[in-house]
Amino acid sequence: MMKRVFQFLKSENFVFLVLALIALTVSFYSNDGLLVAAVFAGTSGAKIVTGESLTTDISRKESPDLLENEVDNVITKLRPLSTPIDQISRMTKAHKSRSMIVDYYSVDVKPSRTTVKTAYTEPSSDKATSAAQKVRLTTANDEIFEVSETLLLPGLKGYDADGTTLSKSDLVLYVSSKDEDGAIYVYAINGKKIGDIENCVPSLAAGQAIIRMGRAATELDVQTGQFEVLPVKEQNFCQIFKMQVEESTLQKIAKKNVAWKFSDSEEAAIFDMRLGMEKTFMFGVKRQIYDAKKKEPVYLTGGIWWQAGKEYEYDASVGFTQNDLVDIMKEAFTGNGGTKRKMLVGGSELIAAINKMEITKVINASETTVEFGMDFTQIVSKFGKLGVIFSEVFDDCGMSGYGFVVDPALVTKWSHIPFGKEQLDLKKAGIRNVDATVLTEASCLTLRYPAAHMRIVPQTA
Repeated sequence: MMKRVFQFLKSENFVFLVLALIALTVSFYSNDGLLVAAVFAGTSGAKIVTGESLTTDISRKESPDLLENEVDNVITKLRPLSTPIDQISRMTKAHKSRSMIVDYYSVDVKPSRTTVKTAYTEPSSDKATSAAQKVRLTTANDEIFEVSETLLLPGLKGYDADGTTLSKSDLVLYVSSKDEDGAIYVYAINGKKIGDIENCVPSLAAGQAIIRMGRAATELDVQTGQFEVLPVKEQNFCQIFKMQVEESTLQKIAKKNVAWKFSDSEEAAIFDMRLGMEKTFMFGVKRQIYDAKKKEPVYLTGGIWWQAGKEYEYDASVGFTQNDLVDIMKEAFTGNGGTKRKMLVGGSELIAAINKMEITKVINASETTVEFGMDFTQIVSKFGKLGVIFSEVFDDCGMSGYGFVVDPALVTKWSHIPFGKEQLDLKKAGIRNVDATVLTEASCLTLRYPAAHMRIVPQTA
């Protein structure tokens, strides 16, 4: 007997028992004498928990890879093609929001294009003076111009060095100064010779496009016009999305012709919930209302459809032409600070119209790519790549001819309560003899660069 005792004292089991007793004693007398949990490494390196039942909080803290986020994994795999916007938001990292109200800042880029507001008429050759070389010009958006900028007038040809022969190049102007009211004074870089006066500004029609180009400084210039960008504060509400699934005990034990389990009901509920969230994330209106019956406020989130900074109209009576597609690509990828890979989510009529177009060498729509767990038909142009996918949500909302160009890199998901499920013990509570699960998420979507996203709408009468 004594021999066995000595063998136990020398064994690893005795060392383990001593360590466990020490940890238990320390944990018992810590925290003002209250028994608290202690976690320490065993002889083989495994973590030991004493003083309290093993909980999910301890598991996630001490062994973060042990427990799986099953619901989120199921959600990203469950019929993603039906809810593309929700799918994109789940495949990117969500921002944790500690409040139901989300304040965020969006940044826009400085416009690079405007038009001539007031037409300018050049003087006749017998009345031309040096004043024709420097012209006061008013545009539809004078604020975007600064002194020393060069301006391109596309479609309006300039002149060769002799000032009489039309050039192959478009007319270019130079901004020399600005009035207090914003009007600009410009010189012509490749201007016209009128009478004996060289390099005059030619006539400019109202509506003529003007494109901002680079600045041109002199050798002695040290400073230039200031340029600052201030983000604009926006706000959205997180909306609490819920879905409850129940199955009675008799239904559960009843013999069935097919293998239909409670998990199948959960899957159907998750899909229905995602469809509802997709419509809300797209077309929801930001509001806070008061439920008089529940005596609580209800937060409703605003959809990204209304947050987009651009809109393109096409003539549905004529049909969707290749010119429309080129113009959409141009508007989607220029003047907004976005990326060169975007997604077009649209209804059945819009997608069908795109599929009916012939493929040319300028635009290639034959490629297929997999992004965010979904198959996209990829349209490749000189402006960028546009992944096209059908969304049944547009059809459900009576908008089969509409579409939305989204830049996934510039969509932010805010999560106040991450998507998860909770088992309700309604039997023990004496409410109903059922198995019950509640699915919950409180979240919203925001766009960081509104001008990088665009609505596509058919023209209305």
